[in-house]
Amino acid sequence: MCSDVTSVSAPPGVPQSVVDWVSEVARLTQPDGVHWCDGSIEERDRLYDQMVAGGTLIKLNPQLRPGCYLARSLPSDVARVEARTFICSELESEAGPTNNWAAPDQMRQTLAQVFSGSMRGRTMYVIPFSMGPLGGDISKLGIEITDSPYVVVSMRIMTRVGLGPLAAISAGQPWVPAVHSVGYPLVDGSGQTRPDVAWPCNEEKYITHFPETREIWSYGSGYGGNALLGKKCYALRIASVLARDEGWLAEHMLILRITGPNGRVFNLCAAFPSACGKTNLAMLRPTIPGWKVETVGDDIAWMRPGPDGRLHAINPEAGFFGVAPGTSEKTNPTCLHALSHDTIFTNVGLTDDGDVWWEGMTDQPPAHLIDWQGQDWTPDCGRVAAHPNSRFTVNAAQAESISPNWEDPAGVPVDVILFGGRRSSNVPLISESYSWEHGVFVGATVSSEQTAAAEGTVGDLRRDPFAMLPFCGYNMADYWAHWLDLGRTLGDQAPRIFQVNWFRRDAEGNWLWPGFGDNSRPIEWALRRISGEVAARDVISGRIPVPGDLNVDGLDITNAQLDALFELDPKAWAYEADLTQTYFERFGDKVPPALWDQLEQLRQRIAQTEAEA
Repeated sequence: MCSDVTSVSAPPGVPQSVVDWVSEVARLTQPDGVHWCDGSIEERDRLYDQMVAGGTLIKLNPQLRPGCYLARSLPSDVARVEARTFICSELESEAGPTNNWAAPDQMRQTLAQVFSGSMRGRTMYVIPFSMGPLGGDISKLGIEITDSPYVVVSMRIMTRVGLGPLAAISAGQPWVPAVHSVGYPLVDGSGQTRPDVAWPCNEEKYITHFPETREIWSYGSGYGGNALLGKKCYALRIASVLARDEGWLAEHMLILRITGPNGRVFNLCAAFPSACGKTNLAMLRPTIPGWKVETVGDDIAWMRPGPDGRLHAINPEAGFFGVAPGTSEKTNPTCLHALSHDTIFTNVGLTDDGDVWWEGMTDQPPAHLIDWQGQDWTPDCGRVAAHPNSRFTVNAAQAESISPNWEDPAGVPVDVILFGGRRSSNVPLISESYSWEHGVFVGATVSSEQTAAAEGTVGDLRRDPFAMLPFCGYNMADYWAHWLDLGRTLGDQAPRIFQVNWFRRDAEGNWLWPGFGDNSRPIEWALRRISGEVAARDVISGRIPVPGDLNVDGLDITNAQLDALFELDPKAWAYEADLTQTYFERFGDKVPPALWDQLEQLRQRIAQTEAEA
């Protein structure tokens, strides 16, 4: 077993501080050996073969899905575990009321216990990686230690892994340490062995973040963001703290490059909570002539003020880790085509001819397949073939929509920021914020409706501010203050902020807006607004299109439906303002005064609308 520094066998030139850290983790976890990952194809293929032999991966039909593999996790390890995700800041108030807080000293004691010997019988992999194009001003470095080869091959897709990041770390660039173990040692403390399993994990799970020391420790899960520590753990929770301290933004946002008919290029970032069509928007196919949309990023944006005074954004990831069910030729053909080769699928169905299938992929399901739990499946068996959170992991460059400058280390200048939620009423199809402060207020109050949404009422709202509720690494109210501060820095160079809602329904519960490719139409209006081509009218929610300015050519939509998409009921908005006040009160005196001012201005607009009715 690994017990001393010499057994770490680091590549030449690795700083002693890095070797010491890896050795310290090795002494704690006691692996059989240590492998420093170089990110090569040979390394990848060797690990694929190893996992196929061990039952972790199934190689798919190379004629149908060349270079593709299927993994099946345990039913207890299928998603992020927010209840076991902790922010271990020195002060509980720094974590805020929306995070699970744990005292750092106590959590370190707990982690020392569970990680002790956790890698016995396994190989420890050391993964140097870059978040963002290597060497870029907005990019960051990290090293993840893991005992999961599934994590190694997935991180190779999702980040830039290998000798380049290691060389940058060796040259003195700062980096974030991240330690992960599935928590399934093959040898116990007395030397007794047990066989490995296809999906090792542990019922006890900890996903922990230490903001002050910029550390991530994750134990017990082999799945998704619990294990691929460059994703939500680093790219959002730790990066949000780095961004606060260094004057930039780490956001749960897609990035689009949009070219208009006249050749003008716009860049747009958008934040959407889950189940709001974010992936579909990231690979949007416009239904209006002359507009071209390209993908820069599908999930996360890091944005920093550039030399020109504008906000510049990069996609810190190198791949897409998306939800499979519902992805089809109808909903997102661009995404589906990207999965044709060199993709890792997890928890989807396996067809009899060695391909994959999930609910919504085709109109007619296969007559038989093997489901995500390895059991025979037929359409009438009463079970889903693919887990609702089943995933694909694929390099972003495989998407036909990928922008040619998606890896530009300088990033793209941001013109527009969109916020959206899933609302059946109240929130119009699109509205422009009155100011940066109003835009921050809109982002802070983003919400989706609970079951009441099906009835078309204002029902209980699930707040997901900036779509960052599970991902902000510090107090959410301080995060809002940081956005306000950055707006003051950007001044009149700040992006314009809009709110969209594709999900309004009529009184019978029918969708009012067709969605998908037609979502390009309200976005077109927003871009024409910032170009000064169209006017707007002031209403409760912000500025909305003047009748006739929203491009609906070719749509089967009535004037009554258009009116309903922008209908604003002052009584419903007054009720929502009260809910917002209650929500802000959760954060005590940390809520920035500017947001209380925006709430008061909202109430004034509501009162004015009622008076004019």
